[in-house]
Order: sequence, then C-alpha cells, then structure tokens
Amino acid sequence: MKKTIKLISFFIVIAIITLILPIVSNAETPITDENSLISAISSADSGSTVKLDSNITVKAPIVIAKELTIDGNGYTVTGSSEWTSTSGNQTMFTAQFSDAKLTLKNINLQNGPKYGVQSYDGATVILDNVSINGFKYGAVLANGGKVEVRKLHLGYNGTNANNGIEIDKGASATNNPTLVMNGTLTTDTNENVVRAAENGHLTEFTVTNTENTTNKVVIAGGNVVLTDSENNIISETKVPEKATVNTDTQSVVITLIANEQTNRIVVNLNETITADFLKTHIEIEENYVIEGFYTDAQYTNEFNFSNPVSADTTIYAKISEAKQEVPETTIPETTQPEKDETPKTGAENYIVIAVLIAIISTIGIINIKKKEKIG
Repeated sequence: MKKTIKLISFFIVIAIITLILPIVSNAETPITDENSLISAISSADSGSTVKLDSNITVKAPIVIAKELTIDGNGYTVTGSSEWTSTSGNQTMFTAQFSDAKLTLKNINLQNGPKYGVQSYDGATVILDNVSINGFKYGAVLANGGKVEVRKLHLGYNGTNANNGIEIDKGASATNNPTLVMNGTLTTDTNENVVRAAENGHLTEFTVTNTENTTNKVVIAGGNVVLTDSENNIISETKVPEKATVNTDTQSVVITLIANEQTNRIVVNLNETITADFLKTHIEIEENYVIEGFYTDAQYTNEFNFSNPVSADTTIYAKISEAKQEVPETTIPETTQPEKDETPKTGAENYIVIAVLIAIISTIGIINIKKKEKIG
C-alpha cells in the first residue's frame, strides 16, 4: 500500500513538472541588450510582438524576414560607434522580401552608418510613433518596398544635406517602392523630407494618401511635395526625369502672394477654389482688408473663381488699409419746458388782491378806533 502511494505521488510530481516546464521555458526573457533583442526576434512567431525593456546599443544591422512588431516601449536603439558589419546593408532595421512586414512602434532610432530603417524588395515597414535621428545616409529607405507612415518624427539625417524618407529601387530589387501617408509626419528641418532617388534604377513608384491622414505627399509641379494639414507646402523635391509616378490624385500648386507674404498651397487638379479658401491662408494686420484677388501684381485682372484650376497658378491678394468712417456729429436737442396749456382766467390774481385789500382795510379800521379813543 505504501509503495502504491509513493508511486502515485511520484507520477503526480512528474505531471506537475511536465505542466510547469513549458511555462518556465516560454517565460519572456527581458530584452535589455543587442543579444537578447536578436534572440527574441529570431525565436518570435510570425505576427507576434517583441517589446524592449531598456535602451539598447547595437553594432550590426538587424534583418527581419517575417511579420513582426517591435514595440520600443519608449526606449531608444542606438547604433554603436564600433559598428562591425562589412556587408552592403548597413541599415539598423531592414524588412526583407515580400513575406516581411515590420511594424516599429513607440521607439527611437539614433545614429547609424546608413539608414535607420528600410523596406526592401516587396517588404512592408509601418512606422507608428517612431523618431529617427542621426543616420548618415537618411532616416527611412523605401527600397523597392512599402513604407507606411502613421506617426513619424524626423530629426536631421544625412551628411551634406538632410535626407528624410528616400524612395528608391536598388539594382537587384524586383519590386517598385510605395509610400503611404496614413497619419502625421513632423520634421526638424524642411529640406529633403521626402525625396525620390536619382540613381537611374528608380523608374516607377507609387504615392498614396489615406482619407484621414494629416500630412499628405502629392505630386505637383513636377515635384514630390509634403504638405501640412492645411495643404501648405512643407517640403518639395524634384521627381527624377526617368521616373513615372502612380498617385491617387493629381495636384497643382497655387502661389498666393499678399504683400510680403508668399504661401504655396496644393489643390487637386481641376478643383474650383473660393476667395474664402484663399483668405484662410493670409494673415493681415488689424484695420486692413483684402479687397480682391488678381492674376497680376498690378491688380488689373481679377482672378476668375468660376474656372477650375488646371495648372500651377499665381494669385495676388490686394490688401489695403480699411477706411475709417467718421461718425456724424449731431446737435443734441434742447429740452423745452412744457408749455402750460391751461387757460388763464385771472382768478388767482383777484384772490391775492382781495386778501391785500382785506389786510389794508383791517389795519385802517384799527387806526381809526385808536384815534377815537384818544380824542
């Protein structure tokens, strides 16, 4: 009996250990350095999330070939000054080939020998609350892959010139690049924020804007144009001569000149605009008014708002000091005393006279009686 109880107890312990071991083995190892980050990425199932537990310094590129989310948890990944990789790819994070879909979120990327992140040859990169600064070639590279911007802040990236998001196609890439704007893009400098490469390999690329995006990237005036929420131009770069652009909308540029102000605004091709729309893009001093909009600096030809804008257009706003209206001076009416319209009968005067006569008569009678007594 005792042996039976011991045997049953033994099997119970074995069963408990068997149940506990997978839990222990699957416990997440804190990601606090380069080795633990690479190990977590390597062992992660497709579609899973890897979350950082501290700031990390890396000294070699990290390549991802599956669907994965790296949640920085607000921490920073910094490129080491002792970068050791000798391969052609020197980007900190690369999503590679069509099976790869890398989402970077809540993370800061800092310093590196080439790019912060790239989507290569059919891969997708989604940038959601990401900050990138200090990379020598540029911040983001759409290298024959797709880049979607949800929330991105760019510091200064590049050497001789800033290079924010570069749209390109490497010599060995088989897919054309795509840029999707689906949120906000802020930048510390307005130089080359979005740029199409002029290396000869880029012959076709696509630019798309979602319905709810704050910042847009459009093609207007032969340029790749980044706009703010009011469609004012933030940055623009030339489209390479050999490149064909696929875009969801065709756009044109309105150059609005108002005295010393010059605003460049993007509107859809063949869109009809209004004077009220233009007024929202002009700041005027107090006591000044906008008299009208013209096609020439001499204000002789009024702009025709009934015609759609079919090409890049310059519009001049005529601003003048408002005329001060002098208020009319009016002489205040003097208030005349009310005229007594009551008929005058003279009765009041007669009463006064009668009283005086009575008094005088009384005094006279009194004096006569005194004399009689004396006499």
